[in-house]
Amino acid sequence: MLIEQDFRDAMAGVCAPVTIVTTSERGSPYGVTVSAFASVSLRPAMVSVALDRSSRVLARILAKGRFGVNVLGRDQDELARIFAGPSPDRFAASEAPWRHDHGLPRLAGAAGWIVCELGSTVEAGDHLLLLGDVTHVRSSSAAPLVYSHRVFGTHSAFAR
Repeated sequence: MLIEQDFRDAMAGVCAPVTIVTTSERGSPYGVTVSAFASVSLRPAMVSVALDRSSRVLARILAKGRFGVNVLGRDQDELARIFAGPSPDRFAASEAPWRHDHGLPRLAGAAGWIVCELGSTVEAGDHLLLLGDVTHVRSSSAAPLVYSHRVFGTHSAFAR
């Protein structure tokens, strides 16, 4: 359908943050690359994450009721590719230093870390929008990884 491709092309020009959203189930970590992430509210602190309805990670987040958001830094684009791909064990494939923080998989060296309790969900076409109540935050001044025009980069001020 023509409008679908036109919409994809238009949205490709929108600069989006790159995150890896994680959860765990019976001690096993699960994660997926997400660029549909945004802050929603300051009081109370809330974020939104949109996940495809067929996502294996989505089912586990709904069951657990908690998720973590690893905000990626400018040099973590290879991690974003791995966690966007089909690998059954993305954590092993990434060879990155992961640890458990507040019971969720956290990437050591991520530009930011946000722990959320699942507040509510919103039907959103082929995706489900998760509204997360933020319970813990860690941030740094690291340059963020962003995605635009189907390539990874960083904010121009950080690139200098």
